[in-house]
Amino acid sequence: MTSGEAIAHPSVVVAPETHPSAPIPVQGRPIGSHVRVALGETGFSIFPVILGGGEFGWKVDQQHSYGILDRFFDLGGNMVHTADSFAAGRSELIIGKWMASRAVRDDIVLATRVGGHPDNPGLGSTNLVRAVEASLQRLGTTHIDVLYLDGTDTRALTEDTLATAEWLVETGKVRAIGAHGFSAERLVQSRILASAGYPRITVIDVPYNMVRRDEFDSNLRLVAGAQGLAVTPSHPLEHGFLSGAHRSRARLQRGVRGDQLRTNLNRRGTRLLRALDAIAAELGVPDAAIAIAWLRAQRLITAPIVNVYAEAHVDELMQGVGVSLGRANLAELTRALS
Repeated sequence: MTSGEAIAHPSVVVAPETHPSAPIPVQGRPIGSHVRVALGETGFSIFPVILGGGEFGWKVDQQHSYGILDRFFDLGGNMVHTADSFAAGRSELIIGKWMASRAVRDDIVLATRVGGHPDNPGLGSTNLVRAVEASLQRLGTTHIDVLYLDGTDTRALTEDTLATAEWLVETGKVRAIGAHGFSAERLVQSRILASAGYPRITVIDVPYNMVRRDEFDSNLRLVAGAQGLAVTPSHPLEHGFLSGAHRSRARLQRGVRGDQLRTNLNRRGTRLLRALDAIAAELGVPDAAIAIAWLRAQRLITAPIVNVYAEAHVDELMQGVGVSLGRANLAELTRALS
């Protein structure tokens, strides 16, 4: 499963038929290189949408990946997120080659997640160092700006992981530490260790959107607020459901993503899509932009991580930065979810 999710789920690299119309012109605040938010305590300033590379090298080939990255960069995007496990490392290779071909490494806040590659699984000290070295080589860079630690595997002691992260920071291979899959308790333990001199976790990735709120809206939200963490939520479109591109169970492909989409194609989901349609029509933007704008209206959210299949999808999602949802809009979405 990737860190974000694409708007559509085509059977080929790009499926324009899922989005027959051209992107709607940006409304409200314009998007551009001047739009920046602080990425927590990392010291980095980023565009408030992060481009995920979860589809690169898997559903999207190198040529189309370059087009997506170019469009994101041209619209002012400057943070790219990937993982050593995405397409067995091919995502990192594509992003690394793109940065080199465009000579933009210094303009990009580069984030990658380690701990999920089969060659270096988990966050044990030896595998963590090997994973980072392998990622640096694939990305063609000397340092990773934000290293997300994949806490899915809990066998490694947090103290050992942070001790290794400390070495990675001190040697200049990593600039800031993030976390994915960390429980609230583990984040608290990490902050206690940070008070003893270990590096602080300053960014967290947690699945969060209008229909998937329980995981973050529990103790994680309290901890994130107390620790001043930057929250970069993944799955902002809930596997494409919130883009409005999927409305018929009969037309969904079989497989994991089809099953994920079917979960929300019910009465509650239909009400929400109608509310999204109405607000999108009122503001003159796509449904996907409303989903992004909703996230940006939530307290503690810094920037969602989005994965896409086509350049046009970049336009749709980044329009969410130019949308300000009013109280009436937010109330309408809340009612649809009740």
